[in-house]
Amino acid sequence: MNTDFYRMKRLPPYVIAEVNSMRHAARRAGKDIIDLGMGNPDNPPPQHVIDKLCEVAMKPDSHGYSQSKGIPGLRRAQANYYARRFGVELDPETEVVVTMGSKEGLASLATAITAPGDVVLAPNPSYPIHTFGFIIAGATIRSVPTTPDENYFQSLERAMNFTVPRPSVLVVNYPSNPTAEVVDLAFYERLVAWAKENQVWVLSDLAYSELYYDGNPTPSIMQVKGAKDVAVEFTSMSKTYSMAGWRMGFAVGNRELIAAMSRVKSYLDYGAFTPIQAAACAALNGPQDIVETNRQLYHKRRDVMVESFGRAGWDIPPPPASMFAWAPLPPALKEMGSLEFSKQLLTHADVAVAPGVGYGEEGEGFVRIAMVENEQRLRQAARNIKRYFQSLGINSSAA
Repeated sequence: MNTDFYRMKRLPPYVIAEVNSMRHAARRAGKDIIDLGMGNPDNPPPQHVIDKLCEVAMKPDSHGYSQSKGIPGLRRAQANYYARRFGVELDPETEVVVTMGSKEGLASLATAITAPGDVVLAPNPSYPIHTFGFIIAGATIRSVPTTPDENYFQSLERAMNFTVPRPSVLVVNYPSNPTAEVVDLAFYERLVAWAKENQVWVLSDLAYSELYYDGNPTPSIMQVKGAKDVAVEFTSMSKTYSMAGWRMGFAVGNRELIAAMSRVKSYLDYGAFTPIQAAACAALNGPQDIVETNRQLYHKRRDVMVESFGRAGWDIPPPPASMFAWAPLPPALKEMGSLEFSKQLLTHADVAVAPGVGYGEEGEGFVRIAMVENEQRLRQAARNIKRYFQSLGINSSAA
């Protein structure tokens, strides 16, 4: 029987899984691993959201199939969020669909709009679904940079001029996972104009919209006039409301893309459990204290991490947004490579990070650090790392 499955052949080994496997083994052996690898929030959602989940779950009629595109109240709640946060009006019937997290949404849209052989422009480094969602659907990926400078737009022009067939989709992700880079509204205005000129769909992943620091709110591509003609945007409740395991997200924007995605989803799922969707409504429509609380939480952790890791001998640029830091390998250990460095850090410092090469070849030389442990644990991680550096004969100035 043939087991040489077509789509499996297109998926390379998931290198981040190597570090995850080592982390699990170390914990089974009784080691206290400080896990800064996976972006898994460590605090719960607001109590009123949990209460709503329990309340609706107690109703006998809440346990049947839900709606694959999301219950109407939740789609209205997301439209209201865009209105108050970005000043963008959305039709909840035709321009909003509920997803099981932004990851599932991107994969479903890739399935809906991609034909084998299509070329998709995706950032490198990038969160894996930005590339592999389309690879699984049969597309070919052409990489573009993440840094939103003049070279970025030059790379887009080169891609359009020298790629056959011409690219049909561009994926953007700001604040970026993993690099934490951000853009302003002028960037999106230029991008929308470029997309219209070149007849390219733009898929914007805005999962970290509310985790911005230093007083610079994150814009949405939907704020650009005419963006709905070419763009769909994905958001998630995972980090904003500490609801990662609930798998709640949204896609909004272009009606044709939303309709295509909704049709595919109607074949694949019946939507999230109705009590979860009702609780998501409570999160979006209710008190928003947690949004600012989480923003301040990660801001403080960022400052503690940058300061304590710096004293340990590892200088890390402070991320302007997201819950991640994109950290260059210490110069004295750069030749080790990001995967081996991550393994050594886990083995000798009991600290787990994600190797940058797991986010694409341009991620080599970096690791992603998730700020998902409290300040005390971050300082402990810094002490562990300092001891590891010292064991190698590396002082803080050389690291």
